[in-house]
Amino acid sequence: MTSRSRGIFTQEGPSWKHSRELLRKQFSRVQSRNLNHFHEHVDNLIASTALLFGKSVYSLKADTEQDASNKLFSERFNIAQEGLAKRFRIAPWHFLYNPPAFQKACANVHRFVEQYIDSLDLGENDSLDDKSYGFIKQVALESASKQDLRDQLLNVLLAGRDTTACCLAWTFRLLVRHEHAMCRLRKEVSSIMGDSPHATREQIKKMLYLSYVIKESLRLYPPVPLNNREATQTTILPTGGGPNADRPMLVRKGELVVFSQYVNSRKKNIYGADADEFRPERWEAGELAKIGWAYFPFNGGPRQCLGEDFALMEVSYTLMRLLQTFSTISLPKGEPVEAVGCERQRLTLVLSSADGCRVEVQSS
Repeated sequence: MTSRSRGIFTQEGPSWKHSRELLRKQFSRVQSRNLNHFHEHVDNLIASTALLFGKSVYSLKADTEQDASNKLFSERFNIAQEGLAKRFRIAPWHFLYNPPAFQKACANVHRFVEQYIDSLDLGENDSLDDKSYGFIKQVALESASKQDLRDQLLNVLLAGRDTTACCLAWTFRLLVRHEHAMCRLRKEVSSIMGDSPHATREQIKKMLYLSYVIKESLRLYPPVPLNNREATQTTILPTGGGPNADRPMLVRKGELVVFSQYVNSRKKNIYGADADEFRPERWEAGELAKIGWAYFPFNGGPRQCLGEDFALMEVSYTLMRLLQTFSTISLPKGEPVEAVGCERQRLTLVLSSADGCRVEVQSS
């Protein structure tokens, strides 16, 4: 989590290609499995940690000494992540921000993960089954050292933890404020699932309106609203220059280009006059069939998010399961019904609601 980290998000060239191929193979293995690995963890919304570490670290609980240690890890992870967000904003001078609190948090996070790796005894313990521990075991086999394994796991955890949580929170914020979408989604889940409690990949793929709801949530509130790339050679972008941003723009080699999915997603010349509104139906009518690079919540090209399939399945399964469990999920009395984009937002490495997501639930 520091500038010395050797994970996929801080690498370039051959080392990046090695990391991407290593992680790509592990995510491909996950895609071929059923969704049983989500069942235990939906209630705590922490399925990502189970994928990475083989078993849940139960970061939402603090009932025992071990649970308290996990809670402390989560708190220090948050401090480190906020420091990384500040470094991101001042790139390429990120090294100038390195206060003691940030250094201490990074050191504590590193130590926690290393102790966890040691406890698994990956080199000697053959009792760790591939179904639960396959991801970490395979990454370990192709990692040159414990530090390399630690950095890879932290890179993927950093990418997958808060992004998925933010997507779920924003989606529920939108659904409880748009009753028609909630009702239509409930009908779809009920018609496909019946009395079955756990969905398969095939069943989730049949839930087209669910996919539209998630796409619309990601459009309006992309978990990573800002990103950047450094130009490896001098080039010319076709638009972006001139007073109306419709002229070619020169980008010199070595210059940093910052781009925003958040801003792009609200452009009325792309999404129509109602671009600021939550309307999942815009994805089913064919009006966005040729959207191309105007929609990129998981980026694209060589650095497209490796966990896209996993993240979408995780969000889909969790939404579906919560809708099955609670007959009513509604906006609590007194909660404001702001227009989309007018609520208070908080930006670190991810975009979250500053006021959280409050809902009222009832079981039938």
